[in-house]
Amino acid sequence: MLTPPVILVVLLAIATYALISRKLASSILSLPMVFTGFGLLLGQIGAQIVSMETGRQEVHLITEITLILVLFADASRVNLASLRSSIAIPERMLLIGMPLSILFGTIIARWVSPDQPWALAFLLSAILTPTDAALGQSVVTSPAVPKRISQSINVESGLNDGIALPIVLIAAIMSAATSGAQGEGVPENIALFTCLQLILGPVAGIVVGYLSAKLLDLAVSRKTVTMAEQGLYFLATAFIAYYSAELIGGNGFIAAFVGGLTFGNTLPAPPMFINEFMESEGQLLTMLTFLVFGSLLAPIGLTHASWRTLTLAISFLSVVRVAAIWLALIGMKLSSYEKLFLGWFGPRGLASILFVLLVLEEFPIPGEDELIACVVLTVLFSIVLHGVSAVPLSNLFSRKSAR
Repeated sequence: MLTPPVILVVLLAIATYALISRKLASSILSLPMVFTGFGLLLGQIGAQIVSMETGRQEVHLITEITLILVLFADASRVNLASLRSSIAIPERMLLIGMPLSILFGTIIARWVSPDQPWALAFLLSAILTPTDAALGQSVVTSPAVPKRISQSINVESGLNDGIALPIVLIAAIMSAATSGAQGEGVPENIALFTCLQLILGPVAGIVVGYLSAKLLDLAVSRKTVTMAEQGLYFLATAFIAYYSAELIGGNGFIAAFVGGLTFGNTLPAPPMFINEFMESEGQLLTMLTFLVFGSLLAPIGLTHASWRTLTLAISFLSVVRVAAIWLALIGMKLSSYEKLFLGWFGPRGLASILFVLLVLEEFPIPGEDELIACVVLTVLFSIVLHGVSAVPLSNLFSRKSAR
């Protein structure tokens, strides 16, 4: 549990990071790398940030809040006018690349663990297919990366979380059934549930995003809102979009992303407070999420690691993702480097953590420890490998343009 000495150490770490953030921004060290490593260190010396008894619920809550805000904020910075010219890229990545990733991942997971049922391989693949908007921020915001590439990564990571959730639930139901058990959160009609999630989620996001932007524009024109409170309004709007969708049976994560997309493109003036928010409250939440992940979940994953989980983690980050995206983008006017870049930068993070915790809370899944270990190792490798490679691989675009 948090004690005054632990709180002081965490606050000193955040303050130190803030003081050297400009230097770190141009280095190979990313925010998730720094705070996951720091959390892991705290866990190893016995300084608990959250208790082991209630830790999963706390990680679930922090991760969910962070993911909602990151999705909404990232989407609000996407320019729809410039995205229209390259919408086919994220479209193919979602409609072709994502199913192929799940298929390839299921085959490899079953091949590595032939004694486990197909349903569990399918579940693992579904959990590890969604990409992470938070871990991809350094690439999305890099001026060296062409706009069509960065926006494609942003749109894909924003929408695939919500699209993956019904698939994860179907896989969890199938996995629980192999042990003869039923989960608490099983929908009565899974087909209807999936349709409502994918239809009502975007509807809620569009309605909330549009109305919220219009109301804010009206308040600004009549000078009834201060600049500071615009950030507070932005924060509330993200959660209104999420919970409005959940209330009517839609997917809250899709609603958060679509709501942010609508919000940012409905406002007549560029919303400067969004960047300010992401550089303050958004970063603080990301810090806490990866700090708790490193402190609580990383040791669990490392304890139960094996050659199987290591093989799967590396495969999901490399072969599975890169091959699926490359095949999905065949015929597009993209260079080989651009295809490899899009395939490589599918980092795994918040969504995978959230999904595995959600599944284990609601379903009796066989091989729970191995499932957690595989997800944790994949996220850990992703934090390090994508963090280290983000700056140099992004800068290669500038060098290629210069040549």
